[in-house]
Amino acid sequence: MPDYRRNYLPGGTYVFTCVTYKRRPILTTDLGRKCLRESIEKIKNDHPFTMVAIVLLPEHWHTVWTLPRGDDRYPLRWMRIKEEFSKAWLEAGGTELQQSESREKHRQRGIWHKRYWEHTVRDENDLERCVDYLHWNPRKHGLVRRVRDWEWSSFHRFVKEGHYDLNWGGTDPVPGWEDPEWGELA
Repeated sequence: MPDYRRNYLPGGTYVFTCVTYKRRPILTTDLGRKCLRESIEKIKNDHPFTMVAIVLLPEHWHTVWTLPRGDDRYPLRWMRIKEEFSKAWLEAGGTELQQSESREKHRQRGIWHKRYWEHTVRDENDLERCVDYLHWNPRKHGLVRRVRDWEWSSFHRFVKEGHYDLNWGGTDPVPGWEDPEWGELA
């Protein structure tokens, strides 16, 4: 088993990728979006963070967060978001997949992949690269022909704020993003 170590930087900015169990496409359903939105808001209330950017795809999502000064507890936030989502999802009639005895032993639900991927943003250039990757993701996965056509993305907010032109993403802004470094293979 790999010796994976997370990086903790108090007040840091991080990019995350979180995947559903067995890549089940539930996140862009009406119920999935509602449960995720409500769980994020609840956890942001209890454990504040700034959501810099987000893109929601059917079976995974990418997000960029900045934590409050002196706070590096993003694992707590992820645990709670997954818990709140799972509770709301199941209470509203959503289902979970059957899972292994090992997953059941460790009290994991058949909704989320066990882990999530994280990258600590190093500087402004890295942040721009990460946000570009996140917004390009629906096009990368062949879900749309134009980035602007993907409904569940902060891309539209970035356009309104003047960070992007509406036609941004006509070509791959940073080739080579298929690298597993981005958590896509989780």
